[in-house]
Amino acid sequence: MISSVRGPVLSAKGGNVVVEVGGVGLAVQVTPEHALALRVGDTAFIHTSLIVREDALSLFGFETSEQLEIFHLLLSVNGVGPKSALGVLSTLGPGQVAAAVENEDDKAFRKVSGIGPKTAKLIIVSLAGKVTGLIEHSEETPNVAPGAGNDVTAALTSLGWPERTAETAVADILSAQPDMADAPVQTLLRLALAQLGPAASKGGRQ
Repeated sequence: MISSVRGPVLSAKGGNVVVEVGGVGLAVQVTPEHALALRVGDTAFIHTSLIVREDALSLFGFETSEQLEIFHLLLSVNGVGPKSALGVLSTLGPGQVAAAVENEDDKAFRKVSGIGPKTAKLIIVSLAGKVTGLIEHSEETPNVAPGAGNDVTAALTSLGWPERTAETAVADILSAQPDMADAPVQTLLRLALAQLGPAASKGGRQ
């Protein structure tokens, strides 16, 4: 079992990234948002699950251990394969999955391509009681202070960063340095870019 990979990113397009490990490029299937957060040349650490089938060995990768845990739980549900499980995590964060299960909200899962009404209800039944502890890890958009924080988030988004990535970066800075909430937009933007790295083009990273 390959439980994680670490190494320079050789490519990141769509829902696929290639990470060099020991001189070998490993292809990893990830959510589109995860792929957007990775830049060619940077060192990435990805939690992975190796899916073995008669005709293929496939690596699926995740930013957090909670996402990996949800992935494995989803695979235990009849009718949910690795691509459908990844699709769920492309739409919902671990906390949102847990909340949907707790609230018996099968509509949340029916939004995912390939998940029909019967499978959505089966996910609710199969995961009941298994995801309660993950609610606290919800990946809902973090609260960002008004004013400069929102302006910086908008600026980062216009530069091509995913909105949630931009909001998280700003929230992290304001959490670590509360006094920066009243800082000029340009100052806060420089700190955010320093944390995120070079700005992304709207066309995506090459």
